[in-house]
Amino acid sequence: MDLAQNTDLPLKPVREMPQFPMKFGAQSDHDYIETCRGLSPVMRDRYGCITTFSMANFQLLLDDRYTRQVELEGLRAAGVKDGPAYEFVQQVLLFSNGQTHRDRRGPLARTFAQPMVRALRPQVAARVDRLVSAMVDKGTVDFIDALAGPLPAATIAAIIGAPEEDSAQFSDWAYAASKGMGICSAEERARADVALVELTAYVQDLMGRPVAEDAFLASYLDKVADGPMSADEIRTQIVGLVIAGSDTTRGSLTSMTSQLMQNRDQWDLLVSDPDTHAPGTVSEGVRYDPIIGSLARITVEEIELEGYAIPKGRLVTPSMIGALRDPAVYADPARFDITRSDHPRHHPVFGGGPHRCLGEVLARIELEEALKSLARHAPDMRIEGKPAALSGFSATRVVKSMTVVL
Repeated sequence: MDLAQNTDLPLKPVREMPQFPMKFGAQSDHDYIETCRGLSPVMRDRYGCITTFSMANFQLLLDDRYTRQVELEGLRAAGVKDGPAYEFVQQVLLFSNGQTHRDRRGPLARTFAQPMVRALRPQVAARVDRLVSAMVDKGTVDFIDALAGPLPAATIAAIIGAPEEDSAQFSDWAYAASKGMGICSAEERARADVALVELTAYVQDLMGRPVAEDAFLASYLDKVADGPMSADEIRTQIVGLVIAGSDTTRGSLTSMTSQLMQNRDQWDLLVSDPDTHAPGTVSEGVRYDPIIGSLARITVEEIELEGYAIPKGRLVTPSMIGALRDPAVYADPARFDITRSDHPRHHPVFGGGPHRCLGEVLARIELEEALKSLARHAPDMRIEGKPAALSGFSATRVVKSMTVVL
């Protein structure tokens, strides 16, 4: 893998790149990605979008020297040129670059500082215990409805000063809105637009209410005062925080709990010492079956990758699923092991560089405390019916319901 230092050098044309094969039968997402990895380190789809599978290429394609974050290109490709989703993507920090991204991220990063987030752990632990206690001895329970959905939504509600009773609505809005950020069905687009309109109106109302001087929202509004962002941009960052802080944690907690139930030796190990093993379980859970299928970027110059020419302006989607099971990085990558010691120092699932996830610390706290509470209060927990599994190859992957007995 080399980047061409001189873009005037002749490079192999992109049309020679292998195209994705068909997915056969009941082949899982991971099995399909491994099939692709075995055929070629780089592949293209029928639209010319380029995907890589190794950790090295994943990290390279997140480098701002060679690629940039996708802005409105995804929605335009889906034929969307206006509307709530278009305005949201246009104004939120996730889909911005350069100085605009720095202007939007800086105040949130300073407000969402790690000491403030770490101080939330006792509140998160208490909230988890209440949710888990309500599930014990109740027979079959929908895991997402009872725990995985309410926990992150209630936590975000508490951070921005919203009543906890509104958190269920947060979860519904966030889930619907997240589906409208790219290519989706007309029905999903309509639901996403409605969710964004309603969530934006709710945040607007919340920002107009009196709050304590030391509250998150008051601190954030103080940091953006007299800054370069418009009132719409300021509001959109809070809307984005609600969406980002809900759906990914919901899916991750469901997925890793499903894996623990399917690997009872690992569950028993966690139960034996939750405080010791919860952090490792989270790191392994988000590696083994990541909530993000791939990250989308756009090349800012012509580059050479694995001997293939990647033109400037091309959409590239380095596979998170492939990178997190790269045998060059992980020993026995298809094995679920909560004691694994070969995780990179900065977990790739949270991205990298200036776009690394602001909510990493909070997500880890929520996931760790949820696992610890389940291990302590429901050591004999089991799945009733089919285990949950994430599905999809790009953006936020989808998880269906999972029924458990505590």
